Amino acid sequence: MVRQIKRYGGGSRKLYDTEESRYVSLEEIAAWIRGGQEIRIVDAGSGEDVTAPTLAQIIYEDHRTGHALLPTDFLHDVIRRGSRAIAEGVEKVQHRVDRLVKASVDRLTHDGVQEELDQLRERLSELEASLAGLGPAGAARRGKRRSKRS
Repeated sequence: MVRQIKRYGGGSRKLYDTEESRYVSLEEIAAWIRGGQEIRIVDAGSGEDVTAPTLAQIIYEDHRTGHALLPTDFLHDVIRRGSRAIAEGVEKVQHRVDRLVKASVDRLTHDGVQEELDQLRERLSELEASLAGLGPAGAARRGKRRSKRS
């Protein structure tokens, strides 16, 4: 469920959590987001969605306090190219993840298949040896064993 926060204007720009009925800080909102909570922030006066600028403010505050989340080069690209920079970055990461997953699956599949093939070869050799004992030469050997026992 999306947590609703109301931002009250003026110089203070207070943030009011409608779920807990109390004022909250940017740090609290950041902690909720890091914990997986979805947040929607609306201006209490106009009803305008101000989530994006507030999240940008959280990122700014993190940078200001020495907790840089985004490399400067990336931020330059975002300003130069807008959302295309982010989309291309996500595509690059997705491509790398896809390659890594495929390589891992191929390696696991190859190792698993090789092990199964080795087991099948061993069983096939055992079966061939058993079948060889059932053929005419095997029957003659079995007959000789029977006559020795008598």
